[in-house]
Amino acid sequence: MRCPFCGHPESQVKDSRPSEDGAAIRRRRLCPHCEGRFTTMERVQLRELTIVKRSGRRSPFEREKLARSVHIALRKRPVDPERIEQMINAIVRQLESRGDTELPSSVVGELVMKHLKQLDDVGYVRYASVYRDFRETEDFARFLGEEGLAEEEH
Repeated sequence: MRCPFCGHPESQVKDSRPSEDGAAIRRRRLCPHCEGRFTTMERVQLRELTIVKRSGRRSPFEREKLARSVHIALRKRPVDPERIEQMINAIVRQLESRGDTELPSSVVGELVMKHLKQLDDVGYVRYASVYRDFRETEDFARFLGEEGLAEEEH
């Protein structure tokens, strides 16, 4: 691991322990060149995943891209960041444990929607509006009606 202070290509691990959620390993490191100390968080990756897009194009799975889309859906929502991180970790673990190295993007999208629905209704609808490509207000109304999220008329 390259030192962030001097750029030296090697560092020594002084301490390792699992993160609180168990999805990463926290390592305290020391640079033998400048004696700088720094921490890294290393995620355990079970297997390399490839996402197959609707167009048939393939691209490597990127946890950061998944996290970015979830954070956008939950922007300005009263959801604890810790719960968001736990949800993202759970989604990644489910994808990695499926046994397939190639997954259709629809599997990822549906899994995210399932988890968001349990976490926050507004974030769920925001994500669904992009994922399902809503174009008209009727698309929202139809979706809300199907999902039982629309307020019932009295």
